[in-house]
Amino acid sequence: MGKIQRVESVAALDELLERSRERPVWVFKHSLTCGTSSAAWAEFQRFVAEEPGDGGTVYALIEVQNARAVSSALAERTGVRHESPQVFLLRDARASWHASHFQIKVQALKSV
Repeated sequence: MGKIQRVESVAALDELLERSRERPVWVFKHSLTCGTSSAAWAEFQRFVAEEPGDGGTVYALIEVQNARAVSSALAERTGVRHESPQVFLLRDARASWHASHFQIKVQALKSV
């Protein structure tokens, strides 16, 4: 997955929220059984691949089926209702932007 780290625990999610106080953190919530999620995941991967690697931005993945508690914790901590696929830009330990389903496109992510 290269630049994208898998988030598998609530503690790791909390670390990402803290890191977002210093640098942008993108989090993608992915359903492993959904075709729409697979298409959005491909868009997110393209976005990450096209981003310069030296900006300090953090990219993360939550696989909903494998980390349901993490997915729920992200919804609880940000106040954004769970959907999948879903992408967040975290800044200052909060969701500064989010989108879901067919809104997840490379151009939309770049424009944020």
